[in-house]
Amino acid sequence: MKHPGIALAALSAVFALPLAAQAQPYPAKPVRVVIGYAAGSSTDIVGRVMADRLGVHWKQTVFVENRGGAAGNLAAEAVAKAQGDGYTLLFAQNGLAISAAALPDLPYSAERDLVPLAPVAATPHILIVGPDFPARNVQELIARAKAEPGKLTFASSGVGNSDHLCAELFDMMAGITAIHVPYKGGAPAVQDVIPGRVNYYFAGMPVGLPLARSGRARALGVTSKTRFPGAPDIPTIAEQGLPNYEATLWQGFFAPSSIDPALGARIAGDVEAALKQPETRANLAKAGVALFEDNQANFRKFFHSDIEKWRNLVKSTHLKLE
Repeated sequence: MKHPGIALAALSAVFALPLAAQAQPYPAKPVRVVIGYAAGSSTDIVGRVMADRLGVHWKQTVFVENRGGAAGNLAAEAVAKAQGDGYTLLFAQNGLAISAAALPDLPYSAERDLVPLAPVAATPHILIVGPDFPARNVQELIARAKAEPGKLTFASSGVGNSDHLCAELFDMMAGITAIHVPYKGGAPAVQDVIPGRVNYYFAGMPVGLPLARSGRARALGVTSKTRFPGAPDIPTIAEQGLPNYEATLWQGFFAPSSIDPALGARIAGDVEAALKQPETRANLAKAGVALFEDNQANFRKFFHSDIEKWRNLVKSTHLKLE
């Protein structure tokens, strides 16, 4: 007969196993970062830098899953419906707020089903054309569009994305009409802009600036109110005849709203710590982006205010994104 003390100890060990597993430090296994855009797009480039640096910080594998389509909403829905254990994160951009503002019938709610964790970057778009396109500045582009109403085309990484709204705002303020050609990401969009199959594109800086620097595309302007420090030679659109034009591409991490608040705060703090690392800052600077450093509470406020901003724009312009 076994000694009762031995049996009790064995039973205690069995019940202790789940507790021990729960007590393991996060992350105890690989973390998945879902990005709703094609590989090589601006958000993908920045997201991969951050995934790499978080992997170093956590001493754990952090892998990127590209789930493109539907203006990033396929990825956002997948994460919104994932388990909130911290092992599935979303790396998103303005398109998430734009969709929340303009598409009320989505199968998930960005405001209810996702929680903002930490911002990473906030950078202007860069308006580019192919090297053979006749316009050499914004005023020449506008003049050409007015001379051929409804004939020029502009690319986007998808209906409702930040680059799409940049172009719609530009066209409205310039008083021009052009045809929207959506793609499944910024990388495939530029493949048609460079040879001139599509006329212009408000590219993310990590995609557009290297193309302009290499001569494969021509930069006409940046969408910030003042010149971008990483490209001070490129004039703003505001200084080329549209003084009130301004738009910024922001990017950051989100998690399912079911995540434990303490774990969400822990991940937010780790993103902030990773952003302070010199190598992270150097890699993001090399990608042509400006940092958006803030805490989780302020990022939440910013996200919800951004939704309201786009909601007001959509209402005032009667823009249909379906």
